[in-house]
Amino acid sequence: MEAVVKKFPEKPDEAGRPSRAEAEAAVETLLRWIGENPGREGLKETPKRVVKAYEELFAGYGHGPGEVLGRVFEEVAGYNDIVLVKDIAFHTHCEHHMVPVIGKAHVAYLPDGRVLGLSKIARLVDMFGRRLQTQEAMTAQIADALNDTLKPRGVAVILEAEHLCMSMRGIRSHGSSTFTGTYRGSFADDVAEQDRVLRLVGLGG
Repeated sequence: MEAVVKKFPEKPDEAGRPSRAEAEAAVETLLRWIGENPGREGLKETPKRVVKAYEELFAGYGHGPGEVLGRVFEEVAGYNDIVLVKDIAFHTHCEHHMVPVIGKAHVAYLPDGRVLGLSKIARLVDMFGRRLQTQEAMTAQIADALNDTLKPRGVAVILEAEHLCMSMRGIRSHGSSTFTGTYRGSFADDVAEQDRVLRLVGLGG
């Protein structure tokens, strides 16, 4: 899915955000710090490229859940059972080391007379992924945004991901996955419903 990129300002705004030139200078400083020569041919444009990449990778700060989820549909022909979108690929960045986290999200809800376009759920995951995150916080943010906007009877969100801050550095635990899950509304009160979600996404017995 192509990300919607909101351009960062060319000059510092009221909140004190640095200019593009300052951001590029910061990248150049990091290159010098690791022992590189920013003036060599392969690195001359790197600060510009990194800042441009950050505009896309962290574009989630420029959008809110209401904007991403958009309109809801009430013509559901009486359908009131589970709606599940599973295996939503996402990537985010660990807020502790700014290293990628790559995984899949499974999002389910029990409608209360209204449903969303299915692509909007993937866009919601993508929006929160394009911010500095912890997996636990991202799981809760997706659930709360869906719950607050759609007001369904229940919401379930499960994330499974590999943290490259574990596989590339530190203990270097390659291939390990972290699972987080949270439930809202009727899902939170019904263990059988939680088990149903887990089975549907292939994590239950």
